[in-house]
Amino acid sequence: MIDVQNRGLLAYQQAWDLQKNVVAQRIAGTIADQLILCEHPHVYTFGKSADRSNLLISPDFLEAIGAQSFEIERGGDITYHGPGQLVGYPILNLHLRQMGVKKYVDLLEDSIIQTVAQFGIEATRIDGLTGIWIDDVIPRKIAAIGIKISRGVTMHGFALNVGTDLSYYNHIVPCGITDKGVTSMAKETGGILGVDEVIPTYIQCFSAVFEGISA
Repeated sequence: MIDVQNRGLLAYQQAWDLQKNVVAQRIAGTIADQLILCEHPHVYTFGKSADRSNLLISPDFLEAIGAQSFEIERGGDITYHGPGQLVGYPILNLHLRQMGVKKYVDLLEDSIIQTVAQFGIEATRIDGLTGIWIDDVIPRKIAAIGIKISRGVTMHGFALNVGTDLSYYNHIVPCGITDKGVTSMAKETGGILGVDEVIPTYIQCFSAVFEGISA
């Protein structure tokens, strides 16, 4: 069983503290697996292997655009979170699910690919790159993935651009990748799309790929 928490707009520090608390409870076995869904105010996060120079703006400009930055323990380089982006933090015990890290990431990617497909968007993986991409003339990332495993329990997760203000990506080298773009579900469909519209579909797709694997 996976319990879903839809937290709405949640400050990044609050979400980070919540994850650590939930992970500790999951390791202790006092709660079931969890899926935390939320949006964040504008924030840039640096993974363990991040190059600080991939943030292209000064601290003063960061403050001027109403954004924060954090150095966190997930893998990967710099990424952006903000309103209009569906952020998911699965807290799953992989040991009990008899699942390795690669299988977990594959299923997480599948849940996103299946979700955007329900909105008429064909997305895929690109060999050697993390995340989910629209791979046609100019490959562009629609979802980023960065995780951490503690004693077999997952934290951090994914960020799916739904109706995201993509101009905030102009201030970074997203995930340290210089020759590819970023996009959103709204941009790809040419419509107006909100996170609340996507959440029920995502929960359905996430459940379909993970609930069949016992915990």
